[in-house]
Amino acid sequence: MGLFDKLAGWLGLKKKEVHVLCLGLDNSGKTTIINKLKPSNAQTQDIVPTIGFSIEKFKTSSLSFTVFDMSGQGRYRNLWEHYYKEGQAIIFVIDSSDKLRMVVAKEELDTLLNHPDIKHRRLPILFFANKMDLRDAISSVKVSQLLSLENIKDKPWHICASDALKGEGLQEGVDWLQDQMQAMKT
Repeated sequence: MGLFDKLAGWLGLKKKEVHVLCLGLDNSGKTTIINKLKPSNAQTQDIVPTIGFSIEKFKTSSLSFTVFDMSGQGRYRNLWEHYYKEGQAIIFVIDSSDKLRMVVAKEELDTLLNHPDIKHRRLPILFFANKMDLRDAISSVKVSQLLSLENIKDKPWHICASDALKGEGLQEGVDWLQDQMQAMKT
């Protein structure tokens, strides 16, 4: 089996595995997004709030993603940092209809970006401005401004407007992340 794995790797048949941290405040849609990215036969019908974290997997044409879906509840956010070293990319999900907690999301993002295990690494960060289907939702441009994303100069980042329930905007984000990961491996 070892020889077959090596041969598959040389021929480009084996997909590179990427560890992604999926972060954001509770109720932002992290689990729903990850669920929608899985093949339809592997999707869960009932989404419940994540307690602690869960590990999910999905594949694209060239990569195999292992996603650490981290709970965004206040009492669990301090657990995020224990997974920073393993992360090769970050998906940060924002509830674009929750204007009141946008400040909290910015504080958590700033804490993340200044953590020693993240600060000096060039990790790609994909932002999903989620819940765009809701009437109160603000645009991804406005979310970007409120989170001061333009100040992130040392890491590639991208923001996508998304509606996780319908799957809208998710493929654009994953395509960008896949391109970033492939560019990093060359």
